Amino acid sequence: MKIQPIRTEKDYELALIEIESLMEATPNSDEFDKLEVLSMLVDNYENKHYAINIPDPIEAIKFRMEQEGLIQNDLVPFFGNKSRVSEVLNKKRKLTLDMIRNLNKHLNIPFENLLGEYKLCC
Repeated sequence: MKIQPIRTEKDYELALIEIESLMEATPNSDEFDKLEVLSMLVDNYENKHYAINIPDPIEAIKFRMEQEGLIQNDLVPFFGNKSRVSEVLNKKRKLTLDMIRNLNKHLNIPFENLLGEYKLCC
């Protein structure tokens, strides 16, 4: 395969096939260099065409609650009280740094998901 920009889905599929064939390339060889360049091209194409949007922090919390079968009362230890949990989940109050730390530590929600911007309503 000639190395060229990946512009179409067919180009992308061919690049993936080529990458698979080069996975056992010896470091510092021509094949390894080709693997590295193709990997960068594929990464660039995937970032443009298959980007995964990070949910806002409240959606990330709700998703984890659903995964773990949690209800709002289960979040009280991380937020302080029932009304604060309700206010945060209804986007009437912003997450505090302590809440973010607690959610990360106890529910394993990544910091990057909890630090995103979101608008308060009402």
